[in-house]
Amino acid sequence: MINVWDILKDSFLDTLNLLPFLFVAYLILEFVEHKSQKKITKIIQKSNKFGPLVGSVCGLFPHCGFSAIAASFYSTRVITIGTLFAVFLATSDEMVAIFLSEGVSLEFVVEVLSIKFICAVVVGFLLDAIFKKKQQNLKIKEFCNCSNCHCGENILYSAIEHTMKISFWILIVTFIFGSLVEGIGEEKISQILSDNFIFSKFIVTAIGLIPNCASSVILSKLYLSGAISVSSLIAGLLAVSGVGLVVLFKMNKNVKENLKITGTLYCIGVILGFVLELILHS
Repeated sequence: MINVWDILKDSFLDTLNLLPFLFVAYLILEFVEHKSQKKITKIIQKSNKFGPLVGSVCGLFPHCGFSAIAASFYSTRVITIGTLFAVFLATSDEMVAIFLSEGVSLEFVVEVLSIKFICAVVVGFLLDAIFKKKQQNLKIKEFCNCSNCHCGENILYSAIEHTMKISFWILIVTFIFGSLVEGIGEEKISQILSDNFIFSKFIVTAIGLIPNCASSVILSKLYLSGAISVSSLIAGLLAVSGVGLVVLFKMNKNVKENLKITGTLYCIGVILGFVLELILHS
């Protein structure tokens, strides 16, 4: 039976942990909007040459806060599509903490993170090369209008207002997906994967897309129990973006683009999962 109060408590704590990251992100966006936007825009566009590399490094930190920041920045076009994917692909959320607490060797953890980092950097720069001709204009004012915010001269107040609105949305979505995962159960998921070995890459990558820290927890425990292989683990972890997708769908009003990003993230996880399977068993 689903324990609603435990799920609500976990959802609240997860959301609470994100508040500092979201606040910093919106504080930066408000500063860019109110202070010398043209000058800052030029600096941002020049620095985005190295965006995927920086994004991949930030994504490696065991916290989904950076994916939330990346989604916020991409929605307002502060960063490129390549940088967004770099952060998403490098994010591992709770995986590092779980593996280390279960006595998994540091060498293996570093290997997994290294593979994710390489994939993130390569895909990030590749996407930026493909879409380099696409004009990148800041959309911070557009976001404020869509959010019905009262963005004035008080940058601090505006940042707090944005943070609270997005945090409430994250709390609701996290609770919903947390309830679904609790309802299905890890044992049931493990059984499904055992019975469908051929399709395991498709299943684990779908699990990775769950906008909740539960996705990385489930994937880590499935690997530790022997239910999935290393390649399946990485396939799922490549799709893990924490609450990044939640923030993206809330902030970026182009639903079609959001669906394309989600679909591409899924395809990358599945394809690279099969590639790794061939490499590891060749």
